[in-house]
Amino acid sequence: MQSPRGMGTAQPQPPQHGTSCSARHLAVLGSGLLRYELFATIMRNRVRLVLLACAASMIATSAALGNPGTEASPYAGAVVRTVRSLVEYTRWPQPPSPVELCIVGPASHAGQLDAVRLGDGRMLSRRAVAANPAALAGCDVVYIGRVPLAGQRQLTAAVRGRGVMTVAEADPECRSEAMFCLIYPAKGLSFRLNIDAVSRSGLRVDPRVLRVSQGGR
Repeated sequence: MQSPRGMGTAQPQPPQHGTSCSARHLAVLGSGLLRYELFATIMRNRVRLVLLACAASMIATSAALGNPGTEASPYAGAVVRTVRSLVEYTRWPQPPSPVELCIVGPASHAGQLDAVRLGDGRMLSRRAVAANPAALAGCDVVYIGRVPLAGQRQLTAAVRGRGVMTVAEADPECRSEAMFCLIYPAKGLSFRLNIDAVSRSGLRVDPRVLRVSQGGR
């Protein structure tokens, strides 16, 4: 027969560690996963930034090389209209068709000078050429981009008297002796006309062009 004392005393139970241990493991695991996701997000963002920087560098390099497809100049449309008008108001001894437009050197604003139709139906046919006088054969219009001044003068001298129009993109003072020199006021686009260069070009320019030019030389 059991004693009343034994019957009324609760037996001690061993401590239950299994549940609390599993919770700690899950907490540690969850914390590790959170840190991993945070690290992965940071790395993905860094990769995106690197790719974006590389893309920007490639675009900038392409633009510096004069790639017409990458130019985004606010003057591009105005340059098209100006060059087209200058061609239309200029008379060649034998009107060329199409008009061969040669882009020399890297150009900042010539991105839209391609497949331009003139008022009489003729087309401007664009091609890029090296900044070398020997490369100008067959050109009816020479559009000079960012070329050192000495090189610009060599180019304009090479076509002088040969019935070739010369347009300088980056010579607002017309020191290159080009016929037309683009200038960039705060609003719009204008140009200077070099009267001496026109007189020695072998071309005839409508007198109205002089009236709309700025500071003709």
